[in-house]
Amino acid sequence: MSGTLPTIRSLFETVARSYVTIVVVALLVGAAIAPVAWGAASGPDGTVAVIEMDSSITEPTAEAVTDDLREARQNESIDAVVLVVDSPGGGVTASESLYLAVERTAQEMPVVTSVQSMGASGGYYMSAPSDKIYVNPGSMIGSIGVVATHVDQPTTDQQITTGPDKAGPTKAHATAQAETMKAAFLGAVLEHRGDELTITEDELAHANTYTGIDGVENGLADEIGDTDVAIGTAAEKAGLDDYEVEELSDDQPPQAGAILIEEGGEPLEDPHAHPQTFGDYGEIQTVAFLAMYGSVGGEPIADTREPPSATATHEATATEHEDTDEPTGDEPATESTRDEPATENGGASP
Repeated sequence: MSGTLPTIRSLFETVARSYVTIVVVALLVGAAIAPVAWGAASGPDGTVAVIEMDSSITEPTAEAVTDDLREARQNESIDAVVLVVDSPGGGVTASESLYLAVERTAQEMPVVTSVQSMGASGGYYMSAPSDKIYVNPGSMIGSIGVVATHVDQPTTDQQITTGPDKAGPTKAHATAQAETMKAAFLGAVLEHRGDELTITEDELAHANTYTGIDGVENGLADEIGDTDVAIGTAAEKAGLDDYEVEELSDDQPPQAGAILIEEGGEPLEDPHAHPQTFGDYGEIQTVAFLAMYGSVGGEPIADTREPPSATATHEATATEHEDTDEPTGDEPATESTRDEPATENGGASP
């Protein structure tokens, strides 16, 4: 009997050791597969939001995109933003508001831009604060400049004013304002792209447009790539391995082709949409400042080398040009020692 007890005790010890071994192995296996199981249950690491600007930039379209950017910042599930830009630009104030909204968003999360066929003038302005800019080989980018233009105004004898400046800005005044806006635009690009640029500030201020390939070479863009590449880069910058893509609201207001005037700071698609009349005065028109690649009245409003005709948009360069209009045989020559009201179109494209 005494020999049987040790044998039984030994058997129990063996069983106990085996049990402990099984428990330890089970714990190790459980620890190994737990992250996988948790990952499958918890879903993606985060979200990349896609926001589109695929029209001319007006106050309504800028507000729609600005609202989307605000939503991205306030939504804790969104970790990065991809801007899909296909725009020739538009109103200066609207473009500036987009620039500020993109800059604010880029301070909180990665922002990557994917330029489609065009990201020029105001379209490039809004893209400048992005962490990275992707373009297609044939994309058109650049056109860093501002133009001031308006339709014809009535003569001064049709106006009733309470001060010398109420008749509207002179050409020189409009030119100076356009130069100030151009300087802000140029400064924003230099601030965010200065380290990448291989062209001089003077070349940049010439308002050239470049293909995507040339833009990568001169530093206005980073790489050739489509929207999928931009999304992948945004996710990588946000530290996301597993992510979902969410397209934010794309219900931007429908756009007409051209922005013609600016009234109270808001570009109007139709100059007859909100007329203000006073007797024979007709519509009250104000100078529109555009950061836009395209044309007004058939004349280019950016990337021009020579000033167009007197009836079209005039360039405003870093050095102010004198008015040298010559009298014609159809009308007598008159002398003037002061700036005439800006009854012609005045423009600024550096």
